[in-house]
Amino acid sequence: MGRLFGTDGVRGVAGSELSAELARGLGRAAVTVLAVEAGHRPVFLLGRDPRESGTWLEDALVSGIHEAGGDVLLAGVEPTPAVAFLTIDAAADAGVVISASHNPPEYNGIKFFGRNGMKLPDGVEDKIEAALRDPVPVAVVEGSIRVLKGGRERYLAHLVEAAGARLDGMTIVVDCANGAASKLAPSLYERLGATVHAIHASPDGRNINVGCGALHPEVAGAAVVELGADAGVSHDGDADRALFVDHRGRVIDGDQVLAACAIAMKEAGTLPHDAVVTTVMANLGFHRAMRGAGITVSATKVGDRYVLEEMLEEDVMLGGEQSGHLIFRDHATTGDGLLTAIRFLSLAAGTGRTVADLAAVMEHFPQVMENVRVRSIVELDDAAPVWDAVRVAEEELADSGRVLVRASGTEPLVRVMVEAETEAVARRHADAIAGEVRTHLGA
Repeated sequence: MGRLFGTDGVRGVAGSELSAELARGLGRAAVTVLAVEAGHRPVFLLGRDPRESGTWLEDALVSGIHEAGGDVLLAGVEPTPAVAFLTIDAAADAGVVISASHNPPEYNGIKFFGRNGMKLPDGVEDKIEAALRDPVPVAVVEGSIRVLKGGRERYLAHLVEAAGARLDGMTIVVDCANGAASKLAPSLYERLGATVHAIHASPDGRNINVGCGALHPEVAGAAVVELGADAGVSHDGDADRALFVDHRGRVIDGDQVLAACAIAMKEAGTLPHDAVVTTVMANLGFHRAMRGAGITVSATKVGDRYVLEEMLEEDVMLGGEQSGHLIFRDHATTGDGLLTAIRFLSLAAGTGRTVADLAAVMEHFPQVMENVRVRSIVELDDAAPVWDAVRVAEEELADSGRVLVRASGTEPLVRVMVEAETEAVARRHADAIAGEVRTHLGA
């Protein structure tokens, strides 16, 4: 049996791979482990996104925590980064988010934060997984369950304070992905002075991430062009990421946002060690832009937990991913799409530039991505024909491109990425490699 915890908690199809029984067991096991870590009766701050399955998973998780003697603070529907912030703000021993982030509505997940607002280390997750396999006795005294008061307002105030400038005079479209930030994101941008057009901000439990949000930034792009707005922001279901579009509807990804923010911070003297952290997915254009600006780049495995680990180890204050997860360590302990949006938009507003001007700090090399559903991701390492196709592509591309093939940390997918000087060349190699994956590993 593989490890239960993936790169972003425990995740799967709700009702089958992620059952109420599993959620209840995780709650009980987490109390057992964290009571030892904390040295006292642990308090869990719990939030969720608006998926239909979130309500019964919350009930099951709370039941498990309660039975094992843990206390629960219910935050309700809140973005993942809000739960991380509120865990610290409320002095809880742990934060828990019930969300599958950008995944389709039928998925859900359970992710734990430590009292420092950071994702639990692998070692602590392993202890919870081990405790899950052993019977956990019912506590002599059951825990308490309370509703958190005023948490959203405190999180909003924190974000407003982090803005570099007001957004007065700026008209923006925000695609909320029918997710956790559907009310919060428009309120935040309006509070900073922007005129806001919110789309996909009516969650019904079954429409989260469906044809909208950060997985489909072109949707916000079309709305920006139609409304004549200055920019668009696309969040995902739990609002831990943000992608942007300019006034022409052109997509601005996380690499471009990270590059613009890094250069601005270096110029302002607020980028310690003149260094940033990114992942192996970062565009070649990003690396060239950072080299030209005199900024050192460290690259990690995909996943904002790995980005943060490297940032802490190297004392770096800025890091992020192409997917729109950015970490501003002076204000957050995890990827925060709302914080990313206000930092990027306020950089434009404060300097009198457009978001297109900011994105132009780097040349974007064409990337082609293909996701191939497979029967088992563990077979990838030994799939010789796949790696033979990778070697052929790498030899032909040499220094003018690169290839990345990796297993998803959240779904049974193999992700193939090829970067080249032209999209046609990238597409040819991506198709060849993806074809081998389908032939030898396909579901």
